[in-house]
Amino acid sequence: MMTRRLLQLLIGLAMYGMSLAMFIRAGLGLDPWDVFHQGLAVKTGLSIGTVVVIVSFLVLLLWIPLRQWPGIGTLCNAVLVGVFADVGLALIPEFSHPGGQAGMLAGAIVLNGIASACYIGARLGPGARDGLMTGLAQRTGWSVRTSRTGIEIVVLAAGWVLGGSIGIGTVLYAVAIGPLVQLLLQRFTVPELTKPELPVAAPDPAVTAP
Repeated sequence: MMTRRLLQLLIGLAMYGMSLAMFIRAGLGLDPWDVFHQGLAVKTGLSIGTVVVIVSFLVLLLWIPLRQWPGIGTLCNAVLVGVFADVGLALIPEFSHPGGQAGMLAGAIVLNGIASACYIGARLGPGARDGLMTGLAQRTGWSVRTSRTGIEIVVLAAGWVLGGSIGIGTVLYAVAIGPLVQLLLQRFTVPELTKPELPVAAPDPAVTAP
């Protein structure tokens, strides 16, 4: 079972990084965190994959006061998404035709949903950004929705100021990704192992006989 979880985690993170590259190549807007990543990449000259890795570890530092603890999936997420984003950008060409852009955007959203369901369903630790959201909710008493909305508004605004791409893709991602991941999690969540019940021994006739 652990082999399946690790394999599912790694495949999910690879697909997540590739979906980020597809969003960028579509050129129709990114999700809030990636608007921020792209903005930083524009300002620093670093590849977006490198920025994703750096930001992931900086966000993990914010887990300390929130008393959150990373799992192996958290650490893999922090490294591999950025690596595969750069791989995807090296392999996927840019699209200038509206039809190609729309198709690339649709594929990016679907692949991102599958990827998210895979790595979350592996149950090996949340991503750095997800852990920040849930940790903030636990420490402040806010709902997870409120914590997520607040964080994403901040990073979206910062990313836009830095030069990140906002567009129809940003809106479609926000609308579609939640229902898509919820639907796919039913298929990709690895069930927890339950301890087998110990067999009940048959009563000793010598004891129970009248």
